Amino acid sequence: MNVYALQYSIAWEEKAQNQALLRKQLELVRPQPGSLVVLPELSCIGFTMRRPGLAENEGEETQRFYAEMARQHQVYLIGGASWWGDQGLGRNMALVLNPQGELLGCYAKQHPFSYGGETQHYQAGADFFRFDWCGCRVAPLICYDLRFPETFRHLAVQGVQFFVVIANWPSARVHHWEALLLARAIENQAYVLGVNRVGDDPKVNYPGSSRLIDPQGKVVASLDNQPGILQASLDMSELLAYRARFPALADLHPGQLGLSGLASAHKA
Repeated sequence: MNVYALQYSIAWEEKAQNQALLRKQLELVRPQPGSLVVLPELSCIGFTMRRPGLAENEGEETQRFYAEMARQHQVYLIGGASWWGDQGLGRNMALVLNPQGELLGCYAKQHPFSYGGETQHYQAGADFFRFDWCGCRVAPLICYDLRFPETFRHLAVQGVQFFVVIANWPSARVHHWEALLLARAIENQAYVLGVNRVGDDPKVNYPGSSRLIDPQGKVVASLDNQPGILQASLDMSELLAYRARFPALADLHPGQLGLSGLASAHKA
């Protein structure tokens, strides 16, 4: 079970330029068929608050590009996109494509970043999305969601084993990024992949520091602050064995998060 995280400097509001870069990177790395390829948040435009000319509807340019890449390389792909929401607002999306280029589903960021003005331009999502990848239950989340442990816990008790966090996380708080990825992995006994960008936009510098964390909090693979491609493997047998040896999730109180039947949900 191989994952490939593409860490790059996103050209500001330039879809064609970013698509050309991603096309070239995938041709160079040639991911193994059936692998999971992951791109940063708002992968083809950067963390912009502008929507006219950039936001799309389902099935339009960015989704079609991801579908083409997924089909060409026979991979699962998670990429960011700006979609139109309600009342002129956007939705900050994570799209999931299968190797046939089909949209398996999508997730709208539930926690827009109010400190950066995102709440004025993007509406919060309401639903989660989980999918099966080679027998592993995966959930995509986006950037600021990382600061909300209840979001991860809600998914963990529903059986998620691998969290994928796509981000445009700034250099000023890179130590938060690294610490929170570790915490989310340890407390949920799950793999966590954080995929961040590098470079600059008009306001912010980005540190990269993409990394895969295993269920015990070990950094399996990581990148520094330069463009690169993280390649790593997940060992689901070890995850299941660790959860069996140290069944912390089974000790959650059923009343937490307002969820009934918590223990049975974990065992399902």
